[in-house]
Amino acid sequence: QVQLVESGGGAVQPGGSLRLSCAASGLTFSIYVMGWYRQAPGKQRELVARITSGETTNYAESVKGRFTISRDNAKNTVYLQMNSLKPEDTAVYYCNAGIVVGSPAYWGQGTQVTVSS
Repeated sequence: QVQLVESGGGAVQPGGSLRLSCAASGLTFSIYVMGWYRQAPGKQRELVARITSGETTNYAESVKGRFTISRDNAKNTVYLQMNSLKPEDTAVYYCNAGIVVGSPAYWGQGTQVTVSS
């Protein structure tokens, strides 16, 4: 049974930083494409960043230069370092895993990130 468990969300002021973690179990983590999506109230879920098994990364234009995705295959964990946070980054952030780029097969339960003064 595949499980993805996110942690690290919370409330932060504009300009602040957070690091999200997603611990995976029940799958061969190293071969999966891992990604972070987010969904703000009233908006569609959107890709934030993803990292392939070969550690190729892709980012949404809105987060380039501010967010960094990384993975630790020894710990079965993917991270999202978020710096220079803005109010528009406020959303529920979801971790996902898939074999094929662009086709997530498994999702976490989400973690809330709120950026507000």
